[in-house]
Amino acid sequence: MNWLRTFGPGLLLVAVLAAIAHVLGTLVPLIGGPVFGIVLGIIMNHTYGKPAHTQKGILFASKKILQWAIIALGAGLSLSQVWQTGQESLAVMLISLAAAFAAAYGFGKLLRVPLKLQSLIGVGTAICGGSAIAAVSPILEAKDDEIAYSISTIFLFNVLAVLLFPAFGHWLGLTQHGFGLWAGTAVNDTSSVVAAGYIYGNEAGAYATIVKLARTTMIIPISLLFTALMAFRKKREAAGSGEPFLARLRTIFPWFILWFLVASFLHSIGVIPPGIEPLIGQAGKFMIVMALTAIGLNADLRSIATTGFKPILLGLLVWIVVSVVSLLVQFTTGSV
Repeated sequence: MNWLRTFGPGLLLVAVLAAIAHVLGTLVPLIGGPVFGIVLGIIMNHTYGKPAHTQKGILFASKKILQWAIIALGAGLSLSQVWQTGQESLAVMLISLAAAFAAAYGFGKLLRVPLKLQSLIGVGTAICGGSAIAAVSPILEAKDDEIAYSISTIFLFNVLAVLLFPAFGHWLGLTQHGFGLWAGTAVNDTSSVVAAGYIYGNEAGAYATIVKLARTTMIIPISLLFTALMAFRKKREAAGSGEPFLARLRTIFPWFILWFLVASFLHSIGVIPPGIEPLIGQAGKFMIVMALTAIGLNADLRSIATTGFKPILLGLLVWIVVSVVSLLVQFTTGSV
């Protein structure tokens, strides 16, 4: 009962806004519920404001519900389903991934973009937009305004990709298979991948979707890599503070990623009943909308404004690098 009094008002506010965002996202799938959620949260926070007694529930939604959402989405990801496609697209995927992070950190350093924003924009461009940012942000201990800014930046280039990729694909003479591979490895968000792919053709859309599923599994090793890097940093801090390293590691290890793996494994071996999978998937997607709505409610546009235009320029440069590198690898290997 105390828990309900503490967190209930904030969770109710987030749930109502998230429901509106979900409906808007269904009507305009190119934008999607998560982006609408962030926007609605930011608008409310900077116009009407939010009651003080809702803050704890909003914070709970932005942290814990975000982690539960990642676990729920894992239950809809069959590791065996994407294995074959992953093998076919592995070279393009890994090289594009490496190019994304190299560009994010290289250009980010030149532009003097804060390191966490570099990481969030890099992982969002490299893997799967908002979902990847949502997965690594707790590991990086990113602030809500950093998460909101990076997701908004990624969204901008998702829209451009849907508008520009099919035209460029026809200009380059890409096959249905070639365009599907390009869209699946170079467009950020799943909905944008599907939209761009099916604009080009049914075969391209179907293949792009499967490639994107395979690419999504890269959340796991990348999250573990960020965990190792953060653990190393925490170890150095612990050495200075006298606190045992293992105690610090337990606090930063992303246990939700472990449960994400468990959920994916259970899906892969058929333990989760097929009739329940769509419900879990829908619940996971709605929880993502809730979490990002809460992040919007906590985001401070004044803080974002002080960061300036440079992160958006960084997002543009990383997106261009990934798109070009993906194409170059395909032309080199004859996958176009």
